[in-house]
Amino acid sequence: MMNKEHRKGLQADYRRKVARPGIYALRASDGGVWVGAASDLDAIANRVLFTLRQGTSPHRSLQAAWNAAGEGGLAWEELEELDGEELGLAVPRVLKERHLHWRETLGATRI
Repeated sequence: MMNKEHRKGLQADYRRKVARPGIYALRASDGGVWVGAASDLDAIANRVLFTLRQGTSPHRSLQAAWNAAGEGGLAWEELEELDGEELGLAVPRVLKERHLHWRETLGATRI
């Protein structure tokens, strides 16, 4: 059981956590590539993989690739991490631009 001080420490660590905005990709062993943008790469990794494991991904082609090849058939890749502090309020615009760049560069499907 977790004591009160330990729990407070964990909560403080969580509050200090800084989001890492960026662009990510999932690559299938058959050559398929999906690219997405996120305001927090750590959170999106958990969310995307959770929905794929549950069979509830809103991205049908990605879910189909997962179902066909299994977890080992898809590789997660962080393509680019943006400096959220430096970009400030421009983060959403820059994420959109970089997302488009990577989709075009890799010939990837948007997620």
